[in-house]
Amino acid sequence: MSRQEQKLKTRRAIIEAAFSLLDEQRSLSSVSLREVARAAGIAPTSFYRHFKDIDELGLTLVDEAGLNLRQLMRQARLRIASGGGVINTSVDTFMEFICAHSNVFRLLLREHTGTSLAFRAAVLREIQHFIVELTDYTMTSTGLSYRFANLQAEAMVKLVFSAGAEALDSSPEQQAVLAKRVKLQLRFIANGAKEAAGT
Repeated sequence: MSRQEQKLKTRRAIIEAAFSLLDEQRSLSSVSLREVARAAGIAPTSFYRHFKDIDELGLTLVDEAGLNLRQLMRQARLRIASGGGVINTSVDTFMEFICAHSNVFRLLLREHTGTSLAFRAAVLREIQHFIVELTDYTMTSTGLSYRFANLQAEAMVKLVFSAGAEALDSSPEQQAVLAKRVKLQLRFIANGAKEAAGT
């Protein structure tokens, strides 16, 4: 393995270690550099070869969490293109993500309202990426104007993120009920956008 490959492998180990330390009790601000280094199996001094400080690691985690979720939702759109219903497929994919990667979503959710201005701004950027992508998709698939597609996308993203927060601490049965409710609420929003746009 080359030095560059080893460096990338260690960086990935640090990121995975940091995610593993986050749970319902712990936020980014409560995780120490030493804990992350220990979980990654490296010396604390080695951490600085990859990140300037714990805050830089935190911003990387936020970026990665958002990217993971965006990639998953793009896969959902491929499933939709092959015959799945837009709302059903999107909500099911999102719920699958929360079940499989609860710490990743918990990070986005918690830092959205956290004490760090830099983390809050980073999460808001990720949410805005979702809104922009959904706006573009909505304009293409429904013919809505940018204004109405953007308003619809913003309402949908905020609703789904809020539902995600509820899903984190719910049983599978409760999540199924929640998913059904969210799908209906998203249809209300979509139908309301069409009505408001006069289409």
